[in-house]
Amino acid sequence: MSDYAFFLLLGSAAGAIIAAFGLGLLITHEGSGVVNFAYGAMATWSGYVYADLRQGAYPFPIPGLPARYHFGDDVGFRWAMLLSLLTAVILGLVAFFAVFRPLLRAPALAKVVASIGLVIVFISLIEQRFPDNSSLRVNAILPREPVTFADGVTVPRDGLWLAGIVLLIAAVVWGFSRFTRWGLAIRAAAENEKGAVLLGYSPVVLAAGSFVVASVIGGLIVILASPMIQLSSTVFTFAFLVPALGAALIGRFRYIWPVVFTGLAIGLVQSSFTKMQVDFSWFPQYGAREGLPFLVIIIAMVVMGEGLPDRGSVDTWKLPAVPVAKVTALNVSVPVVIAVGGLMVLGPLWRGAIMTTVVAMVLALSLVVLTGFGGQTSLAQMAFAGVGGFALSKIAMNWGVPFPIAPLLAATIAMGFGVVVGLPALRVRGTNLAIITLAGGVAINEFVFKNPKYVGDASTGGAQVPNPKLGNWDLGLILGDQASRPIFGAVLVVVAVGVALAVANLRRSGSGRRMIATRSNERAAAALGISVFRTKIQVFAVSSFVAGLAGCMIAYRFGSVSDASFGTIASLTALAVAYLGGITCVSGAVTAGITATSGVAFYGISQATGSLGQWEALIGGVLLILTAILNPEGIAGGIRAKAAESRAAKAQSKNGATSSAAAPAH
Repeated sequence: MSDYAFFLLLGSAAGAIIAAFGLGLLITHEGSGVVNFAYGAMATWSGYVYADLRQGAYPFPIPGLPARYHFGDDVGFRWAMLLSLLTAVILGLVAFFAVFRPLLRAPALAKVVASIGLVIVFISLIEQRFPDNSSLRVNAILPREPVTFADGVTVPRDGLWLAGIVLLIAAVVWGFSRFTRWGLAIRAAAENEKGAVLLGYSPVVLAAGSFVVASVIGGLIVILASPMIQLSSTVFTFAFLVPALGAALIGRFRYIWPVVFTGLAIGLVQSSFTKMQVDFSWFPQYGAREGLPFLVIIIAMVVMGEGLPDRGSVDTWKLPAVPVAKVTALNVSVPVVIAVGGLMVLGPLWRGAIMTTVVAMVLALSLVVLTGFGGQTSLAQMAFAGVGGFALSKIAMNWGVPFPIAPLLAATIAMGFGVVVGLPALRVRGTNLAIITLAGGVAINEFVFKNPKYVGDASTGGAQVPNPKLGNWDLGLILGDQASRPIFGAVLVVVAVGVALAVANLRRSGSGRRMIATRSNERAAAALGISVFRTKIQVFAVSSFVAGLAGCMIAYRFGSVSDASFGTIASLTALAVAYLGGITCVSGAVTAGITATSGVAFYGISQATGSLGQWEALIGGVLLILTAILNPEGIAGGIRAKAAESRAAKAQSKNGATSSAAAPAH
C-alpha cells in the first residue's frame, strides 16, 4: 500500500493544477457566463513569459513587433513574477473586452467558437515565439526537499506546497465571494444581472474583474508548476483543462469547494493509475488517465442534467436559419470543373491545397449535419475522423477489403464511436455537450491513437494504408515514381460531391425536417410525434459517418495514419473552419474548405505575399473570433443575407414604381 500512497501523493501537483484551473473556470463563468475553453492556453502564455524573463527576455505576442525585448540577463524571481502576472492581467482584460464582451448577449455557440479562436491564437503564438520548447528550463520555485511520512513514503515537497497554495487561494476566493460586497454582487449577477445593478455594480466591470482574477490564478499556478511539468503549447492547454472542466461541472460552475476537491482527487487518482498499469495486466495501458475526466464529466451530466446555468437568456444556443440547398446542374458542375481543372493544370503544391480544401469541406459537412441541422455540437470531429482512418488501415491492410467497401466500413465504425460519445446529447446540449465531446475526443486520442496495438509502430509513420484501387486501376496519390497524381484528387472531388448532395437531400427530406424541428424546440417536436431520442442519435450517426469518410480521405492521401493528424487542436480547428464558412448550409461547408488552413485561399495568399505561412493558424484564429462577433452566420451566411437584402430592396423599389404608375392622376 505504501507504493500506492507514494503515487497518490505524487499526483498532488497535477491535482493542484486541475483544481486551480477548475477554480479559474468557475470564477470566469460566475462573473461573465462564459466557459472559457482558452483558459489553459492563456495561463500557458504567462508561464512562457516567466520562463523567458528568467533567461533575460520578454516576448511580444503581437506579430510585426520584435519577437522579444532582451534585458541582457535574468531579471530575477520578483521582477519575473511581477511582469508575468501583470501580463496575465492584461491578457484577462484583452480577452474580455476584445472577444467576450461583444458576445455577452450572443448565442452560446458563438462564445464557444470565439474561445476556440483564442486557443488557436495562443498556441500559434507560443509555437512562433518559442519554436524549441525544450530549451526553456525553469529553476525550482517551491521547496523540493523530499518529505517522509510515517509509513516510510517519501515524495518531493513541491507538489504538496502547490496543493497547499491552491487550497489557500480557494479559501481566499471563497471568503471574498461570501463576505464582501463585490463577491455578493458577482454571485447576484450569476443569478440575475439586475441583482448586481441593484447593488450598485456594473455587470461589465464584474465580468472584467472575474476574467482578470481567473487569469492571474491560472498564470500563477502554471509558473509555480513549470519546474515540475515541462512547459508545452498543449499540455496545460488540454491535458489539465479537460479534467478541470469535469471538476467545474461537479461544482456546477458555482460551488468552490466541490470544484477544488474534485480537481485534487482527479490528479491523485490519475497518478495512481501509473502504478495500476504495472500491477494489473487487465488495466488499460493507454488512455486511462484521460478517460477518467471523461467519466467524471459523463457522471456529472447524467446525475445533474444541464447543471450549467444559463445567464439572462431562455435560449442561449440559438443558431441561424437553415436554408434549403439549391441543387442545380450549374451549382454542382462549376465547382467540380474548377477543382478538377486545377488538379489537371496546376503544380503539385496547388494540387495539395485543392485536396486539403476538399477534405476540409467534407469534414465541415459533418458539422453542418450535426450543428446546423441538429443543433448539437462536437469538439471531437477529428477524433471520429481518426477512428475512420485507423479502421481503414486495419480493414484494408489486415483484412484485404477492397476500395470502396473498406472506407464505407471504416466510416461505419467511426459512426459507432460518434453515437457513443453523443449519447449524453439525449440529456444535454450546448456548452455542456461541447465539454463532453472535448473530453471524449481527448480520451479517444489517448486510448486509441497512441496505442501501438491499434496504430502500429509510430517510428514507421503509423498505421499503413494501401492505395485505393478499382480492379487493376490504381487511384492512389503516389504510384511508383509518379507523385501527386491528379486522378487521386479527382477521386476526392467525387466523394466530396457525393457527400454534399447527400447532405443537401437530407435537408429536404423528412429526416432533415425532423432534425431541424428538434433543434428549434424539443418539446414542440415531441408534441408533434417526433422521436427526439431517435433524431438526436441519427444526427450523431450521420455526422460521425461523414467525419469517418473524411478520415479515410486523409489516410489515403498520406498512405498512413498517425495520431499527429487527428489531435485535439485539429478537432477544434474543424469546428472553427466550419463555423467560419457557415455552419448551417452546404455552401458554408464549401466556403470552409476554401478558407481552411493550407487550403486554396491561404495557399494563394501565401504565394502572393510570400510571408503568410508561419502565421496561417494565428490569422485563422483571429478571423474566427471576428466572425463570431461580427457575423455569427459565417461567410456564406453573410453573403446569403446580403443577397437577400439586395433582392428585397429591388423588389420594394419595383413595387414602389408599380404603385406610382398605377396611382390616378389628380
